[in-house]
Amino acid sequence: MSTGDFLTRRDWLRGGALSLSGVAMALMARTATAATAPRGGTPSAPKAKRLIHLHMAGGPPQMDLFDPKPKLTEYDGKPCPAELLGSQKFAFIKGHPKILGTRHPFANFGEAGRPLSKLLPNLGGVMDELCVIRSMHTDEFNHAPAQLFLLTGHARFGRPSLGSWLSYGLGSSDRDLPAFVVLVTGDRNPDAGKACWGSGFLPSIHQGVQFRSGQGDPVLFVNDPPGVDRPLRRNFLDAMRHLGESAFEREADPETLTRIAQWELAYRMQMSVPKVTDLSKESAETLAMYGAEVGKPSFASNCLLARRLVEQGVPVVELFDWGWDIHGTGPADDLMTQLPEKCKSVDRPIAALIKDLKRRGMLDETLILWTGEFGRTSMNEERDGSKFLGRDHNPNAFTVWMAGGGARRGTTIGETDELGSKSVRDLVHVRDLQATVLHLLGFDHRQLTYPHLGRDFRLTDIGGAVVHSALA
Repeated sequence: MSTGDFLTRRDWLRGGALSLSGVAMALMARTATAATAPRGGTPSAPKAKRLIHLHMAGGPPQMDLFDPKPKLTEYDGKPCPAELLGSQKFAFIKGHPKILGTRHPFANFGEAGRPLSKLLPNLGGVMDELCVIRSMHTDEFNHAPAQLFLLTGHARFGRPSLGSWLSYGLGSSDRDLPAFVVLVTGDRNPDAGKACWGSGFLPSIHQGVQFRSGQGDPVLFVNDPPGVDRPLRRNFLDAMRHLGESAFEREADPETLTRIAQWELAYRMQMSVPKVTDLSKESAETLAMYGAEVGKPSFASNCLLARRLVEQGVPVVELFDWGWDIHGTGPADDLMTQLPEKCKSVDRPIAALIKDLKRRGMLDETLILWTGEFGRTSMNEERDGSKFLGRDHNPNAFTVWMAGGGARRGTTIGETDELGSKSVRDLVHVRDLQATVLHLLGFDHRQLTYPHLGRDFRLTDIGGAVVHSALA
């Protein structure tokens, strides 16, 4: 909704309204949902009511985890075929690289015996719940642009994130928690930073609210400072609301209403956030299932907190776990050490999240999405002659998966070439994945738009098609 759509004092004087109070009432009634009302994107028969997005920042190696390639082992250590080098861009590989075979064995899991790395045995136990897409590809081959492209639909800063689009599309609510919550493992944000959950040009009430997992308040300033009690805080907010409404009457800036809504949400969060983030309320059996420990920040704790958040009505929760960018530059950056360590840290809690949601009757209405921003090369990087094993960035082939929320169970979509270097069958572009996620949550990606700079913008820009083979 543009600024010109709002009733101003000049409009009132020209139209001869009866009183200032009548103007205020009409104005507030007309704009009460201005910050949150979607344009052309009302949810329609969604398969999923909520999204939990697990992003493995750095780009997990698809051929070492989900997409086994026997030819890699056969050609291990041999010069890479020339046809793989002609059209591929590299971030760090120089010269003529050698093929790097998979060092970690696969096993078959689930009723259909689908392959999965033995580094992920717990995930293998819920393999029948997964819809695996092996044929992903993207337009970007460096981390920050690729993360932005996956999460905002554009490789540069300034666009709204997936979670923000969903918050906007779902509309306003009187919930006591944000519509979009972000959880980060440790203190390492993804390479693109907080723009991964920013609201861009959408009203700022739709940006992700980061819950901290370290020491101190789970949300900055959630507690009142010394000397401020609840009645005093309420009086302060009432005064700020009055000033904000006066400012809006003068200037008709919708962001003013957004700020008022944010202040009120923050007030309610002072009661709701400490309760929902208190993992001590969980049973010992549940904590053990996730591998979470009360008071100890971890990816496992974040997975359990994600379940608690969606259980309390939060529709979008995103988890970011950094450390999947394994180039083989040293002992702490090696496929033989770092990859097993990362898999161990996420395997158990992700499987527990799926099982926990299912036993609570929530999985069918909760879409779980697991992504990296791109894949890895079939060649060993050997940067500066390193003897450690690692793979460079590869935008032409990577794997994602979905579970629950209307995704087709026990399905594998797409195929890469015999070395896992390029998607070759049933290709799924990043925009197609975005369109599919929006579809499962009840939105037509072509209709969920927002007016900005003279035209309507959308998450998928001018592309994207729903992947119907991924739908139940």
